[in-house]
Amino acid sequence: MAQRSSFRQTTKSILAPLSKAPLANSVAYTRPVAIWQAQQRPQPPQQPQCLLSSQQQQRHSSHSPLGSPPKIERKKVTLDTLRSLRRKNEPITMITAHDFPSAHVADHAGMEMILVGDSLAMVALGMEDTSEVLLDEMILHCRSVARATKSAFTVGDLPMGSYEISPSQALTSAIRIIKEGRVQSVKLEGGTEMAPTISKITSAGIPVIAHVGLTPQRQHSLGGFRVQGKTTIGALKVLEDALAVQEAGAFAVLLEAVPAEVARLVTKKLDVPTIGIGAGNGCDGQVLVQVDMSGNFPPGRFLPKFVKKYGDVWGEGMRAIESYKAEVKSRAYPEPQHTYPMPAQELMEFEKLLESHRV
Repeated sequence: MAQRSSFRQTTKSILAPLSKAPLANSVAYTRPVAIWQAQQRPQPPQQPQCLLSSQQQQRHSSHSPLGSPPKIERKKVTLDTLRSLRRKNEPITMITAHDFPSAHVADHAGMEMILVGDSLAMVALGMEDTSEVLLDEMILHCRSVARATKSAFTVGDLPMGSYEISPSQALTSAIRIIKEGRVQSVKLEGGTEMAPTISKITSAGIPVIAHVGLTPQRQHSLGGFRVQGKTTIGALKVLEDALAVQEAGAFAVLLEAVPAEVARLVTKKLDVPTIGIGAGNGCDGQVLVQVDMSGNFPPGRFLPKFVKKYGDVWGEGMRAIESYKAEVKSRAYPEPQHTYPMPAQELMEFEKLLESHRV
């Protein structure tokens, strides 16, 4: 505290003579006055942002927008687009995203669908399972994803507890996801028992994708994360659920952890697209959790059998951060090119002032 007080006194002692000196004789004040006078003159009209040079556009802050337009512009994906892909037997690509950066890269990579899945409870919020995440939290993540997504068709998950009580409760939650979350459709778990709920939501003009097979929100009643449809009765139940949600108005059916043969046969029986996750390549499309497939997790983390790791985001991030730490510790960073220069004459004046007012 004593050192800080001494420094303040030193600063005041440097500035005090300057404040009392005549403006004409004070180098420190002639420049600010000239700047102020220049600011009072009429200013020429500013050039449009697009015409500014790269030097003029240079920012001096790290707080700059992350978004940028994709290199290849593409049309907005709609329900008609998804139906057309099914008719052409062209697989539909879908991936999860939970914030602006993950949605931004997914949209730039050309994904047709982006799901704000309740899996974000674990991969983004550090929760134990999907049952913990709240509707308000899902809406916040949906809004972040929606800001980044320009072309992909977006889907927001209805979390556990936001739709099971009644169709009216589900519709209220779905409206919030669409209106506040700014996504274009909702997803909910359940088969025949959820048909009235799906009908209620779709009758209000909100597209619904139904999730059957393994439904993680109901893991406890299923005896854990177990493959569904492995028996004849089980396979018939998956088909019954899929047909029921289609009849209720679902625009697509997500099949999770279902034998590939069963998923292929169910897909053939439906008129709407199926999206598989752990259901083989006989579905009309595939979805994976982005954190899983990109390798953005520490070594030793459990992965379901159906996940293929396409990258090592965790490893790259670790290498970058460890290098940054090492360079900071050794003072190798920041280098001169990472700093803002000061005119030599100004630096000399500053040093002379400090030298002449030593404590």
